[in-house]
Amino acid sequence: MSTLCYLNGEFLPLEEARIPVLDRGFIFGDGVYEVIPVFGRRPFRLQPHLARLARSLDAVGIRDPLNAATWPRLIATLIERNPFRDLSVYLQITRGVAPRNHAAPKDCQPTLFAMVSPMPPQTEVQPVAIATMADIRWQRCDIKAIALLPNVMARTAAVTAGAYEAVLFREDLLTEGASSNVFVVVDGVLRTPPHSGHILPGITRDTLVEALAGTPDAVQETDITRAEVLAAEEIWLTSSTRDVVPVGTLDGWPVGQGAPGPVYRRVMERYDAFKQRELAASA
Repeated sequence: MSTLCYLNGEFLPLEEARIPVLDRGFIFGDGVYEVIPVFGRRPFRLQPHLARLARSLDAVGIRDPLNAATWPRLIATLIERNPFRDLSVYLQITRGVAPRNHAAPKDCQPTLFAMVSPMPPQTEVQPVAIATMADIRWQRCDIKAIALLPNVMARTAAVTAGAYEAVLFREDLLTEGASSNVFVVVDGVLRTPPHSGHILPGITRDTLVEALAGTPDAVQETDITRAEVLAAEEIWLTSSTRDVVPVGTLDGWPVGQGAPGPVYRRVMERYDAFKQRELAASA
């Protein structure tokens, strides 16, 4: 099924979208992106996603091609012009077209591309396998940059080894997954690494932290060692398009009982209720 995308002011079929080869996104990976989940044709946590996009643009010095009022209208139009009930909206802004030079030009017109992808129906989540790997990425993983080669290498290596995701360590400390944030349950306490330049401030991650604040399962945002991950009773992955996914095995060894644990089952009831309230408020 053909979908409509948006490229530099024009809606057109995805297969007809073209950019010049001198676009700095193509030449240097000089750009940022954002992915926004849409449930029942309603964007989930739209403003936090747009705020993160603005932070990424500011961090790399790319001019925002739209404004706070125009972004929601563009996203609403994309949703309206495509048929899927549950989908993800992908936004990408590059610095634009310029002669090849490492130094970023000051007067470049940004390239803005947006598309949608259907999300599969939500069913009972099955535990997944993960593989541990060294985090070889740069020092600004908090920027949602399109230059994702180390993430691609890690995720590909994990899939090649029969795992679903790579979970990364910088020296002895857990950072995140190749395309997800990570939560662990250690001694009954739910923990996740704190915000830093070494992890992306995931919207689903932050939503889960917010939903559990002030409850017995409130999340501790703290450093987590490799030994603590290996000994964890439960491990979860979070991302905008996959939500909260329990881990069944780590490097081939069972995590807990190899099935969704009691903390996961308890927390997901609260998280799902929080999510439905947020979606109802955005209607």
